[in-house]
Order: sequence, then structure tokens, then C-alpha cells
Amino acid sequence: MGGCFSKPKPVELKIEVVLPEKDRGKEELSAGGKGSPRAYQGNGTARHFHAEERLPAPHPYPGAQDCLEAAVCHIKDLENGQMREVELGWGKVLLVKDNGEFHALGHKCPHYGAPLVKGVLSRGRVRCPWHGACFNISTGDLEDFPGLDSLHKFQVKIEKEKVYVRASKQALQLQRRTKVMATCISPSAGHSSSTNVLIVGAGAAGLVCAETLRQEGFSDRIVLCTLDRHLPYDRPKLSKSLDAQLEQLALRPKEFFRAHGIEVLTEAQVVTVDVRNKKAVFKDGFKLEYSKLLLAPGSSPKTLSCKGKDVENVFTIRTPEDANRVVRLARGRNAVVVGAGFLGMEVAAYLTEKAHSVSVVELEETPFRRFLGERVGRALMKMFESNRVKFYMQTEVSELRAQDGKLKEVVLKSSKVLRADVCVVGIGAVPATGFLRQSGIGLDSRGFIPVNKMMQTNVPGVFAAGDAVTFPLAWRNNRKVNIPHWQMAHAQGRVAAQNMLAQEAEISTVPYLWTAMFSKSLRYAGYGEGFDDVIIQGDLDELKFVAFYTKGDEVISVASMNYDPIVSKVAEVLASGRTIRKREVELFVLHSKTGDMSWLTGKGS
Repeated sequence: MGGCFSKPKPVELKIEVVLPEKDRGKEELSAGGKGSPRAYQGNGTARHFHAEERLPAPHPYPGAQDCLEAAVCHIKDLENGQMREVELGWGKVLLVKDNGEFHALGHKCPHYGAPLVKGVLSRGRVRCPWHGACFNISTGDLEDFPGLDSLHKFQVKIEKEKVYVRASKQALQLQRRTKVMATCISPSAGHSSSTNVLIVGAGAAGLVCAETLRQEGFSDRIVLCTLDRHLPYDRPKLSKSLDAQLEQLALRPKEFFRAHGIEVLTEAQVVTVDVRNKKAVFKDGFKLEYSKLLLAPGSSPKTLSCKGKDVENVFTIRTPEDANRVVRLARGRNAVVVGAGFLGMEVAAYLTEKAHSVSVVELEETPFRRFLGERVGRALMKMFESNRVKFYMQTEVSELRAQDGKLKEVVLKSSKVLRADVCVVGIGAVPATGFLRQSGIGLDSRGFIPVNKMMQTNVPGVFAAGDAVTFPLAWRNNRKVNIPHWQMAHAQGRVAAQNMLAQEAEISTVPYLWTAMFSKSLRYAGYGEGFDDVIIQGDLDELKFVAFYTKGDEVISVASMNYDPIVSKVAEVLASGRTIRKREVELFVLHSKTGDMSWLTGKGS
């Protein structure tokens, strides 16, 4: 028997069995799920799924004795379009009134635990205020990303003008619902050299693709292969929390993959794809035939090409081991970060409390300049400087000097010499698509895989998603773009899976990303490349602001700090198809002393 297991008949409500979550503290330091630190080993055929390991039987559907029903408010306590957190014995519930109907849902976003009552209610869904995930208020289902799980939906009834909610103890405590998934029924899958679906890359795009297939009833074989030693994990968290251990990072526990017949090949490198014979060849000679293929290989970090580039203790943060090692080496020592983009700045912020000194080297005049503009970049730079970070701008590294083979100094082109015991390089990445060059699968001049709105490549049955693709961005006139962000990879993975099943889905999500530095979060939605003006409301010095990025007379992106839920609100407006005009924002900034955002939900153009 291979990588598929029979399991009890599906129950009405699928609950992933994890320990009840404690209330989460700092949003950005929480992982999306619990997992086991043990991962599959990938050596030859032993890489395959361990079929002999069995799951404990799932909990039965909670009986009446596990349920609680109570009146939570009067029907006139909520207006249409309002949300409220209400207590219900063992936990809280999000109560929503929309179009005269009441809905009761889990109150925390399953991604990182954000209070959804502070989010945005629009078009029959609630959008998370922190990272933009969207949940259908009628079903609790996850409709936009990031994250993997949905919300519990609770029964509501109205009696004598009071609103009653009924919920199970377990659902109230778990605050997340994993959708019902099909069982894999393919015989002897683990020992076969063919699969129905092969997914290359086990990041967000690959994992969401596999999960979506199972959620949609697909019961044939799925093989997910990764260069990594580990099962899928929360990679963006690595640079925000370098001390994080694998069990805090895992997106799903090992048991999840067994239960749903998703085979994971770790340390498995695909070296060629033969599209004519529908076959992938691995580095160790193993060949796997497929019917449908998803390419989600991600990107490879750029490295320094200067003299001494091979000295020890110079890192690109790619794995939990890299991140943990950087922290160990930096403790009480001198750290240099090359590159003032998201990864570099997150690492620099995290190391300030651990290292003796932190220096950042960057070619531009200010951090994040191309992405957030001069003024916002300068405000963030000041925040770093007040936390003892030293910047060396408009220069680059000319040499890495070693003592006994280990890094000792970083020499800059400006002739400045920085003491350095550890160096982290965050100067961008290139698509990891070299293995496709002779395959016949189309690549552009930069090595990206162009796909259409359905995430299809130029080869029938071959899809691509994640950091390595360019795709048409619907609300920017289908401009072909590359958006290497976590949320977008989730969305693309789902669309690819839907189209493997001939559902004719199209990618339409509004890009949404976030960063965390010194316990402060910056949120961003839209696609701002080519912006020609920035309109700022609020106080940059106090880091309480919203910045609208415009091109011509149109708002194309927005960033904020300490101004929730403005970014989620803008994302929801853009997702609805409405254009936000520059003059609307200018009038708002001119006349608003209160920061009132009601104009955004008005009719407009």
C-alpha cells in the first residue's frame, strides 16, 4: 500500500485536531499552524510516503452535550453592515448583520489570529484587517488568501426579538475549520512511477493546489516534490522571526498529508521535464510520469559576486536552519545586512536586540525606495536608526575578508571597512526555472514562466504558479506582471487546481502583502510599479499614516502603518472593480481631520 489511506466516511463538519490556541500576542510572530518537527527523508524510493503509519480516528461530530446555545443580543443591537464580537460560554463568536440577516462565525482569522471584528465587511464577506484573507459570511469558507483554513459557521435563530447562537465547544476553541477533502483511492500509489498530478515546489502555491484538488473531490494520486528537507512551512516568517523552530513554521502537521493522500517527496530535485512523454526526471534518476503538472519552483536568491564571496558565515535566508544559524552567530557580535528590501530590513530589525551592531548596505538612497517611495522609505529608515541600525547607502560590497576562513570584515566600494561576524544577503532573487530551458515550456527573457489568467503555460496540461510566473493582472488592464508574494502564490495555486479540473477559473485577486519590524506592521495592497505620485494622510514621523500611490488619475496601491483597516478596505474596493480616483484621495486628505474612511465605500467611478 502506498501513500493513500482509507479513512472514516466524511462527517458533516471536518475539524483539524490541534491543541486549542492560546490568545495570540504579536501578530507577526504567530505561525499559521502547528506541525511536527519530523519530516520525510528523501533518499531514493524511501522518499515515498510512509504507508505503515496510521492516523488515530478523528473525533466524532460533537454531540448535543458538547453544544451551547445562548441569546447574544437583541435584534436591534446591530445595524445592517455591522459586526460585533459576542461571548458564548467557551469562547467568542463574530456576529454579523448583513442585508437584514444575522450570521455567526469564528471571530479570529485562522492565518495569524487577527480579530475579524476589526476587519472590513463587504459584498457578503469579511476581510481580515492584518493580511487581507477573506471569508464568506454565509458559509465561513476562505475566499481569498493568505492562510489555509476556513471559519466555523454557527447556527443562528431569532426568538422574541433576541438573537440566539448555537455552537460546539470544540469549534469555539479551535477557531479554524479545515474543509472536507476527498480520500485518495489510487492503488499502490507510493510504489508507482506514474501520478495523476505532479506538483514541483512545496511552497504556498504547491500546497494550496494539492489541498484545493482534494477539496474539490479529486481522489487520484497527487505527488508534491520539494528541494527542501521539510514539509511545507511559512517561509515569509523566517526573516521576521529568525529564531522560529520548524514546528512553529509548519503549515500542516505530518498527519495531514497522510490523512489526505498527498505524497511529499523531500530533497527531490527535478532536473528535466519531458513534455512530449509527460515525464519528470529527478536528479537521482527517478522518473515520474504525470497527467497534469504544476510548476511552482519559486526563486533562487541572488548572491554576491565580489572577491571573497565564498567565505564562511555569509547567508541568504532560505531555510529554518539558515535563519537559526544567523541568530546564533549574530548574538553579541557584528552583523552586516546587504540589501534594504523587505528581507534585509526584516532581518536587520530582528537582529538589533541580539547583535552587538547591525549595519545595512544598500545601493539606493533610501530603503524600499522603488516600492514605497522616498518619503515613506525615509520615515522607516529613521525608525531603524533610532534602534541603533547604521546605514551605508548608495554603495555596495567590494570584498568579504576572512580570518581562518570565517568572515571578519565587509569592505565597501566607498572604501569603508565594516567589522562583520555574520552577513545576510538580501539583494533579490531570480526564478528557479533553469531545469525548464530545454523542455519546450515557454520562459521569458528573464527566466519567468508566462501563464494566462487560468495559470496555464504554453503546453496543454502544464500549469505554473508562484514567484516564478508572470501573469495578467486583471485590474491593471491585464498587464503581465510578476508578484513574488505569499498571498498571490496561494491564490494562483488554487486557480491552477481549479483549471486542472476544467472549472475555468481566472486569477483576479488584489495583491496584498505585509512586513513587520520592531513590532510595527506595514500593510500594502495593489500593484504600485510605475507610480508617479504619493499622497500621504497622517503622520510619517509618528509612523501612523496611509500612503496612496497614484499613476495618472488612478490609485494603484496603498500602504499603511497603524491605520487599520484602511489597506483591507482599499483592497476590497479594488476587488469590487471600482477605480479609486486621485482627486477623491486629495479631497479626503484636504478635508479629513478625523481619518474617516466612509468615502471609500461610496459609489464612485
